Amino acid sequence: SELEAKVDGETASDSESRAEPAPPPTSVDDTPEVLNRALSNLSSRWKNWWVRGILSLAMIAFFFIIIYLGPMVLMMIVMCVQIKCFHEIITIGYNVYHSYDLPWFRTLSWYFLLCVNYFFYGETVTDYFFTLVQREEPLRILSKYHRFISFTLYLTGFCMFVLSLVKKHYRLQFYMFGWTHVTLLIVVTQSHLVIHNLFEGMIWFIVPISCVICNDIMAYMFGFFFGRTPLIKLSPKKTWEGFIGGFFATVVFGLLLSYVMSGYRCFVCPVEYNNDTNSFTVDCEPSDLFRLQEYNIPGVIQSVIGWKTVRMYPFQIHSIALSTFASLIGPFGGFFASGFKRAFKIKDFANTIPGHGGIMDRFDCQYLMATFVNVYIASFIRGPNPSKLIQQFLTLRPDQQLHIFNTLKSHLTDKGILTATTEDE
Repeated sequence: SELEAKVDGETASDSESRAEPAPPPTSVDDTPEVLNRALSNLSSRWKNWWVRGILSLAMIAFFFIIIYLGPMVLMMIVMCVQIKCFHEIITIGYNVYHSYDLPWFRTLSWYFLLCVNYFFYGETVTDYFFTLVQREEPLRILSKYHRFISFTLYLTGFCMFVLSLVKKHYRLQFYMFGWTHVTLLIVVTQSHLVIHNLFEGMIWFIVPISCVICNDIMAYMFGFFFGRTPLIKLSPKKTWEGFIGGFFATVVFGLLLSYVMSGYRCFVCPVEYNNDTNSFTVDCEPSDLFRLQEYNIPGVIQSVIGWKTVRMYPFQIHSIALSTFASLIGPFGGFFASGFKRAFKIKDFANTIPGHGGIMDRFDCQYLMATFVNVYIASFIRGPNPSKLIQQFLTLRPDQQLHIFNTLKSHLTDKGILTATTEDE
C-alpha cells in the first residue's frame, strides 16, 4: 500500500532520487597562466608532461625543506595534509548527495575529526614522550583519563547527530554519517601510522615516501615514452611498461637512498624527549641495522660482476621490501582512488595542485604505504624498549616496584644469570 511505501512522509523513490550522485562539475583548466603562456606552442600531451614535471620538482623541493626543518615540523605537515585530504573527501560527499542543507552535519563532520585526532595524538604523546607527560601535572591527568575523555567527546558528537535527525532526511543523514566515518578510517588512522613511523626514525618516514614518489614518477616516465600495453581499466593511462619500469627503478633508488641516509644519525635515531635539556632530540648510538656489514654474494652473481662480498647496511635489505611494496602493491591505492572517482564521476579530488589534482590525489598510495611500513616495523624490526619499560616501572608504587624486582631477581637466578646469595637462601 501507499502507507507501507512511505517512511515518515518520504517515499522510497524520493529517497533514492536524492541519494543519486550529482552530475560532475565541468572541469576547468587550473594551470597557472604563466605556464599556459610559456607552453602555448606545445601539444596537450607535452604540455601536460611539462606541467606535471615542473610541479613535481616544486613539490620535491618543498619536501626537502620540511625534512630539513626536522621531525616536529614534519608531524605538523602530516596533520595539515590529513586535514586537507579529509576536507576534499567530505566536500565530494556534500556535492554528491546534495547535503549542504542537512542540519549541523558540516559542523559534526569536523567535530568527529577533532575527536579522532585528539584520541590518536594523545596516545602517541603518551607512548613516545612518557617522561614529559609524567613530569607535567595537567598532562599526567589527561594521560591517565585519556581514553575516557576521548570516548566522552565522541559520545557527545554521536548524541548530537541523533538529535539532528530530521524527517524526510533520515537516509541521507545516515549516508553522510557513514561517509564521514569511512573517511576518518582511511585518512586519520593511516596518517596516525605515518606519525608512528616518523618517531621510529626519520628514515622510516623518508624512504617509504620517497619510494612511492619515485615509483609514481618513473612509472609515468616509462609509460609516457614506452607505454603500449594497458595495465588496468580503472586507469586507462597506466601501462605494463610503466609498471615494470617503475618497479626496477624504485628498487635501485631505494637501495641508493637507504645507503646514503643510513650513515646519518639524524635520520636513523628515534625521536625522543630529553628531560635534561627540555627538548626533543634525535641522537643515539645507531643500532646494528645501520652499521655496515659484509655480505657474501651468491656464486651465480659472482661470475657476472666479479665480486665475492659486498659491504652494505642491513637496512638496505629491508629497503628492498619497502620499495617492492611501493612498486607492486602501492599503486593499488591509486587504482582504488581511481575507482572511487569513477564511481562519483569526478576527475580529481580537488584542483589544489595544477596538473596533479588535489592533495588526496598525491597521497592515495602514501597512506597504504604507511600502513605497510608500520606493520613491517612491528613484525620484523621493533623489539621491547628497555627505556620505556623503566620509565613505566618508576611510576609504580614502591611495593609494586619491589615485587617486580624480586620476581625478576628470582627469574634471573633460576636461569643461572645471577648467583643466589646467603640471604636469599
